[in-house]
Amino acid sequence: MLTHHKQNHEADAALSDINRRTGRNMPQAVATAVMLIAVIVLCLLVRIDLFVALIVAFMMLGLWELHVDFAVAGFSTPLLTMLVCSAITLFATYYAPDHLMAVAICILASLLLVTISASLNVATGDRLAAAVANKDRHPDVARRQDSVTADSKRGRLDNVAVSVLTVLYIPLLASFLILPLTFHGHPVAHAVMIVFLPAISDTGGLFAGAWLGKHKLSPRISPKKSFEGLLGSILASIAGSFVIFAISYRALWSTHWWVPILMGVIVGIIGTFGDLCASMLKRDIGIKDMGHLLKGHGGVLDRVDSILLCAPFLTLLLWVTGL
Repeated sequence: MLTHHKQNHEADAALSDINRRTGRNMPQAVATAVMLIAVIVLCLLVRIDLFVALIVAFMMLGLWELHVDFAVAGFSTPLLTMLVCSAITLFATYYAPDHLMAVAICILASLLLVTISASLNVATGDRLAAAVANKDRHPDVARRQDSVTADSKRGRLDNVAVSVLTVLYIPLLASFLILPLTFHGHPVAHAVMIVFLPAISDTGGLFAGAWLGKHKLSPRISPKKSFEGLLGSILASIAGSFVIFAISYRALWSTHWWVPILMGVIVGIIGTFGDLCASMLKRDIGIKDMGHLLKGHGGVLDRVDSILLCAPFLTLLLWVTGL
């Protein structure tokens, strides 16, 4: 009995140490990751249209998260306008005859409509106020924000600026998750590369940084990021690229063997940079996570920040190399 109790105590201590090193609740994170992978794979196996709809749904949730996050810092963004514009942009990217033209027209129209909407004084509802009140904020930033009177508002130019940033961050970058589905006739392989390579890179960086990380990459922005973690991200991404490439492009192996290496390096570096950008944004706003929808990962944007930033570079590489 004592031996069994000791083993349980050692297991709990080991799990606590892993959670501390990674900065996550790893059992929750693994369970959530498995669920997400299952949903994505199911959509890809059934119909590509379902995968497109899944991207749109995730981006809608991401827009709500960013809407709440900016509200914590006193910014007001036109949520309804951004939801409608983003949904139209993403669906048009896939279904329009000229996909690139659809992206260009929709993004320009979205920027115009969002700018106009953000310039108007629109009252926020009780739901947003409740979401802001429940937000987990950094104590020092929370004290500074609470010292501002409830009647004070950000200027219209400030609201326009963050609204434009939202359009460029979510619908524009998300359109590059959909564009690879429309060319060269490999939609499933492209979807796997676009979505899973950054996730594999994040996982490699997470464990390499947790166990080997000693040289901090940017202590002020993200204390847990390290050069060892960056190397782990690159190596994991290269390995994942080779696996996907070997399965999907066997006939091109002799002539395009260098593509997985380049792809892995791009994803490892850009993905880490995307994580740092998201961390810097959260630090400036004064929050710990973008949201709490995904157990063990935070919010939707906490999970897809590196995916979004890598998407344009991977799309360009897939297009140029003819994969």
